[in-house]
Amino acid sequence: MLEGKKILIGISGGIAAYKICYLVRYFIRHGAEVKVIMTPTAVNFVSPVTLSALSKNEVIINMFSPHEDIIKLEKAETKTWHVNLGLWADVFIIAPATANTLAKINHGICDNFLLTAVLAARCPVFLAPAMDDDMIKNPVSKNNIKSLQDYGYRIIEPEYGELASGLTGEGRMAEPEKIFEIIKEILTLRSDLKGRKILITAGPTVEFLDRVRFITNSSTGKMGFEIARAANDRGASVTLVTGPVGLNDIHGVKRINVKTADDMFMAVKSNYKNKDLIIMSAAVEDFVPVNTGTGKIKKEEKENFIFEFKRAVDILQYIGERKKNFKLIGFALETDNEIENARAKLKKKNLDMIVSNNPDSEGSGFGTDTNKVNLITSKNIESIPLMSKYDVGNAILDKYLKMK
Repeated sequence: MLEGKKILIGISGGIAAYKICYLVRYFIRHGAEVKVIMTPTAVNFVSPVTLSALSKNEVIINMFSPHEDIIKLEKAETKTWHVNLGLWADVFIIAPATANTLAKINHGICDNFLLTAVLAARCPVFLAPAMDDDMIKNPVSKNNIKSLQDYGYRIIEPEYGELASGLTGEGRMAEPEKIFEIIKEILTLRSDLKGRKILITAGPTVEFLDRVRFITNSSTGKMGFEIARAANDRGASVTLVTGPVGLNDIHGVKRINVKTADDMFMAVKSNYKNKDLIIMSAAVEDFVPVNTGTGKIKKEEKENFIFEFKRAVDILQYIGERKKNFKLIGFALETDNEIENARAKLKKKNLDMIVSNNPDSEGSGFGTDTNKVNLITSKNIESIPLMSKYDVGNAILDKYLKMK
């Protein structure tokens, strides 16, 4: 099932380290090649000799003086081991990821081989946190995990259960079986969009009232970025046109930054040809001000201000009218008559599918890390329960692959 896949596993110093022996065996049984990196403290919890025997590869521990390692490095390795491994791997898993390791990754600290390899990795990096209940509930740990997610690291959520301290609570590392299933799904998905060219829009647009003031909306771009991340993970060539957002680049995704609706229109117009799929998830302003002037409006000049607005360019309509040899997916954020309004938009804009959601539904809408949507085509409606926006992105792509 995983024949030819290359798995890099990093082990930091937590009691759950002994469980990684089982994880290594799962990957080996399914045909993957596995290499292991350990922090110097991890050797106190599990033997590198055992991991070397299970993985059939040498275990790397120290950055320097490899002759002093418990397991010697292969002779073929060079002084850029950390870079080589980061290029070699299809996926990098750090389990257990202790509070210390998570904090250091978040701040770019590279004081052991594992941390240096993480910073050099080009592949998706998964982190499986493991720590005591009070540690994971500490605001510092929460902020570190949230920050790492924002950087694009994938968090394999810890579980509730018995902890090494004897307490019962949050912070127990996900079981090896669960980690394996998550990684297996990612690796088996990565090829089903190979060769497909996808254009995605994300985020808000801003429309200036004067040189310093503007109107916009609450879109953070998270949904569009997670669709782009999912498509990239599945092997697609992705172009992402985004309004102003505070999100980091996705490695492997071509990003085009824009501001106004006209900017986004020009970027889409220049990039939509020769695409297999276009997903318009951006929250483009419907109206733009006219006669905005070139300077800052002084409040002393008038008691009241009246701005005139005109309709913004309808990018989705433009693309729908020119749809040929590609599929087109739009989004509908609806507070009332969600399904009815979304269906009307599906037909009017000549879409193949529309993704509808209600911002009043708990856990969905702007700014959240989760979403609850309906995938609507001319033939059926598929309701997607509340899940991460990355998983919603994969659900959208799954639906696309079933279209004819």
